[in-house]
Amino acid sequence: MYACFKSAYFLAIKKTDGAAVLARKFVRKIVRLHGVPASIVSGRDPRFTSEFWRAFQGEMGTKVHLSTANHPQTDGQSERTIQTLEDLLRMCVLDWGGHWADHLSLVEFAYNNSFQASIGMTPF
Repeated sequence: MYACFKSAYFLAIKKTDGAAVLARKFVRKIVRLHGVPASIVSGRDPRFTSEFWRAFQGEMGTKVHLSTANHPQTDGQSERTIQTLEDLLRMCVLDWGGHWADHLSLVEFAYNNSFQASIGMTPF
């Protein structure tokens, strides 16, 4: 999530995807559009804390900040975004059927075109 713009990127990943797959998806979805971010706030998922991911970020010059439990600046915003994502995907699957991943691009578009009260506009 780009905190100052309140825009988010949603990637379909599997529990079995390793750090290398995640890094490749990250480059294809985010780096290609915006370049290398200066910093990333991440949860403590092993795929983000792995040796490979840290080396990858080191090579790109990005600082990784791991979230801590009960820390509102890192927990609340991400958790709220994830809850909204789950709600939107659930509605899409119930209304139109199919697999949640089929609707991910449309949900990302809808999320990023929704009014964000904290910045007084839509992210896009």
